[in-house]
Amino acid sequence: MNRSPDTARESDVLAALRQSTSSRHERLDSGLPLSAPDATLADYAQHLQLLRDWLAPLEAWQHGFTDGPQGPAGLAAAPHLALIDADLAEPSLAPYAGAARAATPLWPAHASPAYRWGVAYVVEGSQLGGAVLHKRLADQLAPHPLRYLAGAGEGGPGPRWRAFMLALRAQVQGEEEVAEACSGACDAFDRILALAFERP
Repeated sequence: MNRSPDTARESDVLAALRQSTSSRHERLDSGLPLSAPDATLADYAQHLQLLRDWLAPLEAWQHGFTDGPQGPAGLAAAPHLALIDADLAEPSLAPYAGAARAATPLWPAHASPAYRWGVAYVVEGSQLGGAVLHKRLADQLAPHPLRYLAGAGEGGPGPRWRAFMLALRAQVQGEEEVAEACSGACDAFDRILALAFERP
């Protein structure tokens, strides 16, 4: 069956992002504190702190823009940091609380909307991975509520992800913009990989 040019272009945006980040994604998945089948609450505390160290400067940078994924075409901001902080405040994680890492290098002040769509692709996609972890770990780490892994809103992260992909495909068009989105996505992975593999 022949696809229309628009359909082919939209598929290429997602395909390009997946292809450009696949090796980074695999490396991160294998190195996350929760990747072991016998993951513990200590691993969850480390996982949360890793994500907080990654997301806090990233979200502060995103708040400086009013276009692209931070404009009317994007989705409302999700409460990632609030969920992480609520989980870290649980008494069961108190013995494993760690100090925040030093600030990471600044994100580019004049990043294009396409670049920021690529960064947002990684942040939004991480919620899908969180849902998989939640399903595997909910009983294992009970009674901790695992708020961050469960995500905000009813129905899980699926509906939000589908809405994000529709917006991404509508906003990132043409080879140059797709390349910029891939650059943003790779940088987002590289920031969290640096944090994950430099941790003591």
